[in-house]
This record gives sequence, C-alpha cells and structure tokens, in this order.
Amino acid sequence: MALSISRTHNLIKDALDFRAARQDMIASNIANADTPFYRPRDIRFEEALANKADELLKKDSSSLALAQTDSAHIPLQNKKSNHKPTIFFRDGHMARNDGNSVDLDIETTEMSKNSIMFNALIQANKKSSAIYKSVIEASQKVN
Repeated sequence: MALSISRTHNLIKDALDFRAARQDMIASNIANADTPFYRPRDIRFEEALANKADELLKKDSSSLALAQTDSAHIPLQNKKSNHKPTIFFRDGHMARNDGNSVDLDIETTEMSKNSIMFNALIQANKKSSAIYKSVIEASQKVN
C-alpha cells in the first residue's frame, strides 16, 4: 500500500504528468514548424482532471441516475471514469503554401501558459508537503 499524503496529491501528480506531456507536444510542434503538411497537435486534459477531482473529493453531480430495470438491458457506461487526456489537431490557422499550419506565436504563447501552470502546480505541491513536514518535525520535538 502506497503512502498517500492527501486525497489531492495524486491529482497534482497527474496534472504535472499531463502538463509535461503538453510541453513535449508543443515543443514538437515548434520543431516541426518547417515540416511540409504538418498540423500542430495539442492535448486536452482539463476535463479528465476535473472528473478525477470530482471522484477524489466525492462531489456528486446533479444528474439523474439511470435505473436498469431489466438484466437484459445494456448497462450504463460511465464516461467520467476515463481519466485520459485527449490529443487533437489544433486547426483553424491559415496553412502556408507548404501546407504547414504551425503558428510560432501561438505555440510559444501556449508553451508559456503551460510553463506557468506547471510551476504553479509545483509550488502547490511544495506547500502541501511543507505542511506535513512541519507536523512531523513538531511531533519529533514533543518526544
């Protein structure tokens, strides 16, 4: 059994993993800025994290539960249990003559926003860890 610092510790860990994956994907887009017919990709994980947060914090959605009145009915598939990010092509930008639609201004802006969010998660994790560290240190002084 793994030691869990708090219910949200795993959520922060997953968010950091997703932010790192997004940083790699944006870096790949920038690296392929001169590749003909390259379409920039991105990763959407905010919904997956929100679903996982609801599950961890036991937030009940205000949706009506589906009753299965017969064993022959197809059971409801819970879509919220999938905590995987979605990879998609970020289109909507004008493609150049070579078919490439990478916009370096957008990619560097997205990379900066992602870095800020990554650093904010690191700081939140440090603050959470510092609270537990202070409790452990205080309990050692009592003995």
